[in-house]
Amino acid sequence: MSFRNLSLGVVAVALVATSALANPKVGGADMFASKNIIENAVNSPAHTTLVAAVQAAGLVDVLQTEGPFTVFAPTNSAFAKLPAGTVETLLKPENKDQLSKILTCHVVPAKAVARAAMKMISDDGGAYKVKTVGGCELTLKTSGQYLTVTDENGGVARVTIADVIQSNGVIHVVNRVLLPKS
Repeated sequence: MSFRNLSLGVVAVALVATSALANPKVGGADMFASKNIIENAVNSPAHTTLVAAVQAAGLVDVLQTEGPFTVFAPTNSAFAKLPAGTVETLLKPENKDQLSKILTCHVVPAKAVARAAMKMISDDGGAYKVKTVGGCELTLKTSGQYLTVTDENGGVARVTIADVIQSNGVIHVVNRVLLPKS
């Protein structure tokens, strides 16, 4: 089962429950459900590296489209966990394709709030696999009350802020950069 095949009832229930709550702040900045992923991301001081990377990869226009998208958005501190010099190297124009691949492995072509994702994880016996826009396969799991995302190399990111609703999807802030199979 993929996010594209999600039961609309499950998504609708999760969205109704989520929409009753105010969007969480990200990096101390207000996030608005009426703005798209890019419009909100540029206001988050915790995502300046991600915004720079999205710009360098030429993905701004894509993430401003109607979507829907679920974005697992690594923070500046998540990027800082990469080996020294990695971010600087990836931001160079000659590495645009590699950077684009990494970033699109954080984007799922559907809008899935945490409650819906956790239900799918439970329904699938504790792990739920999902394909990204970049062709990567991520594995969603739960760890206590937290949603985790495992990349193709076994790297595990924890969702630190879930359900930041956007006009074209949802952002889940993560504490690690997800990497495609090397």
